[in-house]
Amino acid sequence: MPSTSPDALGFSCACGSLSGHIDAAAVKQGTRIVCHCADCRAVELYHGAPDPKDSGVDLLQLNPDMVKIDQGAEHLQLLQLSPRGLYRWYAGCCGTPMFNSLRKPRLPFIALRSALFAEPDRLGKVVAQAFIPQAGKPPRHEGAARMTMKLASRMISAWVSGRWRQTPLFDIESGLPVAQPLVLSKAERKALTQES
Repeated sequence: MPSTSPDALGFSCACGSLSGHIDAAAVKQGTRIVCHCADCRAVELYHGAPDPKDSGVDLLQLNPDMVKIDQGAEHLQLLQLSPRGLYRWYAGCCGTPMFNSLRKPRLPFIALRSALFAEPDRLGKVVAQAFIPQAGKPPRHEGAARMTMKLASRMISAWVSGRWRQTPLFDIESGLPVAQPLVLSKAERKALTQES
């Protein structure tokens, strides 16, 4: 396993077969958010995780080059809730949901579940919440402007520096993901949340 800096933050799937780390410096550039959208909830339910209906899914948004997989990359599997949906990466060894990403490596974005980390408190404070449900009204957002500005800043930096090419999720030459997506049907997607 590659050596890591003493202040690195480790993450792993539930069984430990797929693990990696981010450096503490990446946390300062990242954005910790909680997402309450139906798709994030559906992914958790698909993998048998506790229902986040009332709590949302805690995520750390980074650029892919900031994420290092130290072992078990061969276990990465890929789910899509629809043909044009986000890439939802999970550990094939135990079914742990791991990351969300956009569908093109030139759009450098990754969101890691905070629950993957041994010390999630070191990921900083939650600075934004997305798709907060409101009875009889459209969902609302908190901190969206800050989240969007940090996302744009990270992406621009990755484009200018060429770091967008450093990703554990895509083959840069072909532009294809390292795993073949499993795309759910509309019926399969609907079945995940219709009774809960």
